[in-house]
Amino acid sequence: MNYKMSATASTSSEGASAADTIVVNIDWLITVDEQRRVIRDAAIAIKHGKIVAVGKSSEIRSVWSSDRIYDAADTVVTPGFVDNHLHSSFQLSRGLADEANAQSFLFDHMYPYEGAMQAEDVYVSASLAAVELLTHGVTCFIDPGNYHPGATVDAVCATGMRLVIARSSFDKTKSVLGVLPQTMIETTEDCLQRTDDLFAKYAGSYAGKVSVSASFRGLNNASDELILGLKSLSDEYEATLQTHACFSYSTHDSSLAQYGLSEIERLEALGVLDDRMLLVHSGWLEPGEVALLARRKATLVCAPSSSIHNGYGNIAVGKLPELMALGVNVSLGSDHACSGSVDMVQEMRYCACGYKEVRLNPRVMPPETALEMATINGARGAGLADRIGSIEVGKEADFVIFDSSLPEWQPLYNPVSNLVYSATGRTVRDVFVAGDQVVRDGRLVNVNQSEIMRDVTKTAHRIASRLDMRKILKLKWPVE
Repeated sequence: MNYKMSATASTSSEGASAADTIVVNIDWLITVDEQRRVIRDAAIAIKHGKIVAVGKSSEIRSVWSSDRIYDAADTVVTPGFVDNHLHSSFQLSRGLADEANAQSFLFDHMYPYEGAMQAEDVYVSASLAAVELLTHGVTCFIDPGNYHPGATVDAVCATGMRLVIARSSFDKTKSVLGVLPQTMIETTEDCLQRTDDLFAKYAGSYAGKVSVSASFRGLNNASDELILGLKSLSDEYEATLQTHACFSYSTHDSSLAQYGLSEIERLEALGVLDDRMLLVHSGWLEPGEVALLARRKATLVCAPSSSIHNGYGNIAVGKLPELMALGVNVSLGSDHACSGSVDMVQEMRYCACGYKEVRLNPRVMPPETALEMATINGARGAGLADRIGSIEVGKEADFVIFDSSLPEWQPLYNPVSNLVYSATGRTVRDVFVAGDQVVRDGRLVNVNQSEIMRDVTKTAHRIASRLDMRKILKLKWPVE
């Protein structure tokens, strides 16, 4: 392979500064730094998990020395992707909720599936999510929560990647859309206490790779008291408050029916809407809500594959390009495996091309914007933009190495265009998090990937045995 570590090679400059690792001969380095530099024949020097130098290979090698020199010829390097919304506990749900509208998707399929999961199932599901995310270039993701967050943390952090964890919160059984399984309902007090416990136990754990967020899963099953209490906790810990919002017409209509306010208007009335809030989907907006979001600057998460799979209409009716033009931070999320791929490269393409198609405008959502959404904008949404999201001195060394010798990368005139419009995450070869290599030649370094896949098969059968699969899985063609 062209990309390798040399145990004997080192820079020869007398008196050079010592780095832990130097990556050299990068064909195209897309930094996403403040100047948005793209550097040819580039190098990165890393010390104590942080980037200490970025520049031309010859320049870096004249100043820095290391016993670990990685030759990254024939590659494109980007910052690690930051997925701002991924249900890791849903990773075993592929094929369980196809061709379902919003109400049926949640209440007939996904909530019964989630209600049947136990801690050991969540651990395996989160392990599979980490495999898929890392091997597709995601170095950090935000989980909206489940009922076994400790299992999620243990599984994900074993791989070496970053995680923003939350605990799922519902305190209202009924909404206009349906009735939640009783196993998923908790009192307001229990929701708040368990979220507080999560902050106390995990914030800053695993060498700072774990952050904690407060989360209520949806406005229509969350009381005002729960939302205000979680906001108070997020303020106390200076953390993100996240929720799903405005992802379909039905949730929009349900909010109006229950509260006389649309979803964003309700958040504003409660006084919780600000720049530390993360709102996932945010497609079905009233005109006044666009103005509220432009003023309050919450991060909005575009989840294009989810909307396309379920026909939510978030791209068709959404205002995310306009909100970005108004200074709102907009990021990307892959949402869940039930909508297909968990691949941020493909999410970039769905987002960029989807908006071009519905707007009949090829200038909307250029590939550079899509890459910003997957990197620096995602880091802002996670509250980590001072640490990750770009390749520049002082930031932690999270980056992805793509094999640009593969057919979908060639010919290579514009690496940003090729990344967004023609590549997929399967062209990722190597991934680093905080200077440590966590993916080598497409395989995870820190865990037994083959063993995880064996556990996935057994766990999927175990979950299925607890469900009425005749109702959940609707095969249209006969199986013999």
